[in-house]
Amino acid sequence: MTAAARLAALDSLPAEELCNMAELALASLVNVMNEETTLLRAGHMRQAGTLTPEKTRLAQDYVGFARSVQRQSARLKQQAPDAIERLRLGHERLATQMAENLRVLATARMVTEDILTDVAKVVGQQNQAKTYGRAGTITVDPGSSARGIAINRAL
Repeated sequence: MTAAARLAALDSLPAEELCNMAELALASLVNVMNEETTLLRAGHMRQAGTLTPEKTRLAQDYVGFARSVQRQSARLKQQAPDAIERLRLGHERLATQMAENLRVLATARMVTEDILTDVAKVVGQQNQAKTYGRAGTITVDPGSSARGIAINRAL
């Protein structure tokens, strides 16, 4: 089936059925994001990472349904106003869950970065030469404090 045929099939679904499918995809996405947030908050990064493929699939499904709902909004508002209102409320729950998820991810990233920076400083201090410079003091090379450790700030 071509992409155009899939879009046409979605757009031609009865109003209530299209809204129910979008609502189911939305609820599933919110649940997976909630599970991911809970795991991240508990410090289970690897377990949270295993949810990424499912979260990606559910997000793609939801976007497809949401676009169909947008294309058919006039028809859906007439034929299924209650279902449209449920979708709107569900979308607000998704926005709330996404904000919480992003907040937890930002905290985890900051903590990880702080830990790596602290480790780099300790490793750098251990590798300092214990010799005196010209002024009779132990010299400190600030460029050597993080030798061998890198922090990926792109995450």
